[in-house]
Amino acid sequence: MSWIDDPAFSPDEPFGPQTLPYGVLDTPDGPVVAVRVGDHALPLRALAGEFSAELAPLVAAGSLDPLLAAGRPAWSALRARLRELVSQSAAPPGAELLALSAVTTRLPFTVGDYVDFYSSRHHAENVGRMFRPDAEPLLPNWTHLPVGYHGRSGTVVVSGTDVVRPHGQRRGEHGPVFGPSTRLDIEAEVGFVCGGPVAGRVSTSSAPDHVFGVVVLNDWSARDIQAWEYVPLGPFLGKSFATSISAWVTPLEAFAAARVEVPDPGHPRLDYLVEDQHWGLDLTMEVRWNGTTVSRPPFAGMAFSCAQQLAHMTVNGATVRPGDLFGSGTVSGPEKRQRGSFLELSWGGAEPVVLDDGSTRTFLEDGDTVVITATAPGPDGSVVGLSEVVGTVVGG
Repeated sequence: MSWIDDPAFSPDEPFGPQTLPYGVLDTPDGPVVAVRVGDHALPLRALAGEFSAELAPLVAAGSLDPLLAAGRPAWSALRARLRELVSQSAAPPGAELLALSAVTTRLPFTVGDYVDFYSSRHHAENVGRMFRPDAEPLLPNWTHLPVGYHGRSGTVVVSGTDVVRPHGQRRGEHGPVFGPSTRLDIEAEVGFVCGGPVAGRVSTSSAPDHVFGVVVLNDWSARDIQAWEYVPLGPFLGKSFATSISAWVTPLEAFAAARVEVPDPGHPRLDYLVEDQHWGLDLTMEVRWNGTTVSRPPFAGMAFSCAQQLAHMTVNGATVRPGDLFGSGTVSGPEKRQRGSFLELSWGGAEPVVLDDGSTRTFLEDGDTVVITATAPGPDGSVVGLSEVVGTVVGG
């Protein structure tokens, strides 16, 4: 029996010993790396003596940056040692459990480059039908490559950070007008945190050496600003004002039982996108709008895996480095209650969403709070959790 006395630290719960995500806490002595155990955080600096000479500096750091740079062998060794420490019957010397409700988390790593993809076929088809009703919903290239764009890493924020309503140009009746966005939206996504050596032209088989872990990601989107600016070059100010990620990064190794094959595109893949292992993930997401569950998007239907996205991102010679972050793109399923954006849920504002308190919404209003969570199948019938990403809209 584990020394950790927390009912949520159980193989039957999402944050049991099968998960063990990493985060960074603010403390009076500065930021410290911690691991989440159930509904508690376990700071690791005080336990540095329990680790090897190679691992001790990684757990004693003030961010995940050194751990991300250390590479896959160190990641595996650290996870294995942590599982031993949290499963033993006696607490290791210096161990202290802190209730999550009593701690302050910070962005756990320094974000390098940020790329966002567009890899849900259902989402792409829904958007295409709304924006191009007289044309095919998918453009000819969509099934052949992971469509994406480079975003703004400096506005990636940790879960719990308020999101200030952005200002910008939008289409008016007599030309462009300027002011706060009136069609503020979310995009429920999965984010992949990169680490390992700097590398270019990463193969799909090498991707696990460069993907440290997984977070839930909310790509906040100003649809009115986006619609006016995105032709002909794509997303810019409608996306760059805020991207929220979980405070806790679930290691990629925790998803061994959740791996699935991505859907068949209906034609052969180009060689660099062929996978010799399956890196699709069977995740189920949940989107709550002011406490009302409005959507449960399924991630298993995404058209490209994280390995294929990383291979495409680097195939031109661009490098991946520790701290890089890439988003999956909005996750949507075939049913209405599986749509991962409010643009889709309200069908461009034409079909208001009714919340549990009787109020209706099409897009976000000031004071609205959105919570996105996700889970995946774990080993031996357990459940692996991805920590929530939370954001509240405030007027700007």
